[in-house]
Amino acid sequence: MLIGPYVNGAAVIVGGLLGSVVGTRIPDRVKVALPLTFGLCSVGLGINLVIKVKFMPAVVLAMVLGAVIGEAFFFEKQIGRAAGTTRGLINRIFPPVQGLTHDEFTEKFVAILVLFCASGTGIFGAMHEGMTGDPSILYIKTVLDLFTAAIFATMLGFSVMTIGLPLIAVQVALATLAVYIVHIITPDMMGDFSCAGGLIMVATGLRICNIKPFPVANMLPGLVLVMPFSALWAKLFA
Repeated sequence: MLIGPYVNGAAVIVGGLLGSVVGTRIPDRVKVALPLTFGLCSVGLGINLVIKVKFMPAVVLAMVLGAVIGEAFFFEKQIGRAAGTTRGLINRIFPPVQGLTHDEFTEKFVAILVLFCASGTGIFGAMHEGMTGDPSILYIKTVLDLFTAAIFATMLGFSVMTIGLPLIAVQVALATLAVYIVHIITPDMMGDFSCAGGLIMVATGLRICNIKPFPVANMLPGLVLVMPFSALWAKLFA
């Protein structure tokens, strides 16, 4: 029975609730400084995953084609629309967040949605639990996400709580899928998969820090392509 995804999702919901409630009591300088710190940590974690790569050409090819697919189907724009709808629904129930335009809200919401749902730690942790039944990696992510959600909720309000639901859905799907593909995944494929996730985490960190607005949601199809491309590259060129 899966445990980690539900614990992780609950932490995001609780953290979002706490951050929204106490957000007005936190100084503005802290609200600005801490997201930059989390962005920097995302870059660092991403680099740590990137160095696990085995076949970099396969990863590059998967990420490029994945980005083309994401751009063609407007993944980022669709998520942005969903974020705007979510904000409207939440504002009917809870006090609306002040000080952010629609574009600023969407920019930050999409970035943290990817940070929570598509981080290398979460993806690997979910697959690891599906393969072994051990949720320890997701427990580590849970502790980090609790505080991360609280900090971002001080800016984005109660909308951060809603990210817990897609996070659970993604991790449950990955854990379930891992049960069926565990026998065909090689360490090299897993290394290349980690590298692709790391590149997305670096892009997400740079976006959170307002250094470069990478279209991170449009890069997500690369995560689906990277393992087949890695296996094909190993078969043809290794």
